[in-house]
Amino acid sequence: MTNIAILVGAGEGKRIGNKDKAFFLLHNKPLLAYTLVPFEKSNLINEIILVVRKNKINLAKDIVNKYQFKKVKKIIHGGKRRQDSVYQGLCEIKSADVVLIHDVVRPLITENMIKDCIKNAKKFGAAIPVIPIRDTVKEGKKFVKKTVDKENLKLAQTPQAFKYEILKKAYESAKKSKFYGTDDSSLLERLGHKIKIIPGSPKN
Repeated sequence: MTNIAILVGAGEGKRIGNKDKAFFLLHNKPLLAYTLVPFEKSNLINEIILVVRKNKINLAKDIVNKYQFKKVKKIIHGGKRRQDSVYQGLCEIKSADVVLIHDVVRPLITENMIKDCIKNAKKFGAAIPVIPIRDTVKEGKKFVKKTVDKENLKLAQTPQAFKYEILKKAYESAKKSKFYGTDDSSLLERLGHKIKIIPGSPKN
C-alpha cells in the first residue's frame, strides 16, 4: 500500500492576531517539527506533502532539513482557504491507496492513531477520529430553544483518512460546485459516503 499524508499549515491564524501557528516555538522547536515526527516514524506512511503559506516555504524547508524529515517529498504553498490548500496537496498526488489529511497545529498525534485511521479507511473508505462532547449543549440565539441530546454528537479531529480515489472525487465535485465544507469528511458526506468514526484524543 502507498499511504500519503498531507499536512496543512497554511492558515493565517486570525484568532491569535494573524500569527503563523505552524511555526510557533515550543522549547525552541517549531510546532511543525513536533507534528511531523509521528508521521516520519510511522512505517505505514510513505510520503508527506507539506502545505504552508507561500512566504514560509523556505522556513519549512529549513525545518525539514534541520530535523531530517526524509519522508517530506514536497513543500507547496496553500490556497485562500484550508480546503483550497488540501486540494492543492491532492493535485500533487498521482496515485495512492490512502491519503491522510492532518492539521499541523495538532501536534499530539500518535503513531497508533495514524495506524487506526489507515486501517479503517482501507476497510470502510473513510475514517475520522472524534471525541465526545462532555458539556451540555443548548440550541438557541437570544434564548434557549432546547437542550440538545449530545449522546450522538461528536467533535471531529484530524488526521482524517480516505481512499485516494474517493477523496479526489469528493474534492473535485466540491470545487466544481464551489462548495466549502467545515472539514474534509463533510465533502464525502455530501456525496453520500459513510464515514467510519474512531476514538480521538482530547490531548490532540
